[in-house]
Amino acid sequence: RTGEVFPMDPRVIDILSMVQSRSKSSVPFEILSAYRSPKTNTNLRKASGGVAKNSFHMYGQALDIRNPNVSTKRVRNIAKSLRAGGVGYYGKSGFVHVDTGTVRSW
Repeated sequence: RTGEVFPMDPRVIDILSMVQSRSKSSVPFEILSAYRSPKTNTNLRKASGGVAKNSFHMYGQALDIRNPNVSTKRVRNIAKSLRAGGVGYYGKSGFVHVDTGTVRSW
C-alpha cells in the first residue's frame, strides 16, 4: 500500500511451496498479503480486529493465502501438518495465514 519494497523470508516461500505441492492442485495459490509496512499494519489494526501489533507480515515472514480449488480447511490442515511455523485459519474470510515463527495455530 505504501509501495515500499522489503525482502521476504525465503522460508515462508518454502512453506507456500510445500502447501502447494501437498494440495495436489495445479491452480496457483493466491497471495492476499505478504509484507506490510508498520504504517499499513497500524492502519489495518485500527480498521479491524485480528491484526497483530507485532505482525510477522512487517518482517517479511508471513503470507495470507488461498486457492479457489482447495478448501481453506484443507489448506490449514496441510500447513499445520508441516509444523514449520504459525498457521492462522480465517474460514469466514476465506484465507489461511502462514508464517515462519514458532509452531502454533489459531
